[in-house]
Amino acid sequence: MPDVVMKIGTRGSPLALAQAHMVQALLAQAHHCDPHSFEIVIIKTTGDLIQDRPLGEVGGKGLFTREIDQAMLKGEIDIAVHSSKDLPTQMPQGISVPGYLPREDVRDAFICASATNLMDLPQGAILGTASLRRQAQALRLRPDLQIVLLRGNVETRLRKAESGEVHATLLAYAGLKRLGLAQRATSLLPTDDFLPAIGQGAIGLTLRTDDHASQARVAPILDAATGYALAAERAFLTVLDGSCKTPIAGLAEVVGERLTFRGMVLRTDGSASYQIAREGAKEAGAALGQQAAEQILSDMPSDVLPYRMTH
Repeated sequence: MPDVVMKIGTRGSPLALAQAHMVQALLAQAHHCDPHSFEIVIIKTTGDLIQDRPLGEVGGKGLFTREIDQAMLKGEIDIAVHSSKDLPTQMPQGISVPGYLPREDVRDAFICASATNLMDLPQGAILGTASLRRQAQALRLRPDLQIVLLRGNVETRLRKAESGEVHATLLAYAGLKRLGLAQRATSLLPTDDFLPAIGQGAIGLTLRTDDHASQARVAPILDAATGYALAAERAFLTVLDGSCKTPIAGLAEVVGERLTFRGMVLRTDGSASYQIAREGAKEAGAALGQQAAEQILSDMPSDVLPYRMTH
C-alpha cells in the first residue's frame, strides 16, 4: 500500500462518499500518484443522526460539519469534502475554505411517478421536502400543495416519491448526477422560476487555515469561476444571517470576466417573495452579494426575517 499523504474527511452518506471519491481521484490525477495516498475517513455527524425534524429546529447547517471540523482541528483529517450548501457562513476559528471543484448543474430535480412537473400535480398534492427554500418556492407557484417533512438520503427520498408515499419531492440534480441517478429525475426546474440554494451543485473543501501543505496540494483541483460565484452567494447569505430558518435562494454565474447574481428571500408559506439582481466584475463577487443582501433587507418588511429583529 502507498504511504498516506493526506486524510480526507467526509460524511458517510452515499452522496458524501461519491463526492469524497471524486476529490480523491482528482488529487491522485493532479499529483500523479496512487488514489490510496489520499485516505478517506468517514465521520458521523449530528445532522446524519437526526431524521425526524427540520434541521432549523435543532441547530441548522453546522449539524453536518461540526464533528468533521472537530476531527480536523485535532489533526485526525487534513481536508474535508462538503456539499457547499451545507457549509455555515461563519467558519470555525482555524478552519477555512480554500475553494471548490468545478460546479455541477445547479437546478432542482422534480421527482414524481404521476406528473411530469410541479404545475401538473393534482390539486392538494403532497410534496415531501425538508428544505424551507423548496417548500416556499413550491408554494409560491402552487399554494394548494401540502408540504410534509421528508428527510433521509437520496435513495430514501427517491423511493418515497416513486412509491407514492408522497406525490412528489425535489432534489438537487447535481447529487443525482454524482450518484449515477440522473435518469430518476422526472424533470428539471428552470432557475428562472426556482432559484437554487446558496452553493448548490458546488463541492467545497475545508482545511486548517495554517496547513499550507494541504493548501498547496488541493490548489490544482480548485475552480476559480466557482470560487467567484460562491463568494457572491455566501456574502449574500452572510448578510441575511441565513440559517435553516428562512427560505433564501441565490445564484451567481460567471461568464468571461463578468458575474451576474440573483437572490431571493421568501415567506415560508410562499405568499411573498423578494428578489434582487446585481452584475459586475467577477472579482467583485463578495461585494455584489453583500450589496444585494443589503438592498433586499431595505426593500422587504422586517418580519420576513424575524430572527434578525432580535439581534
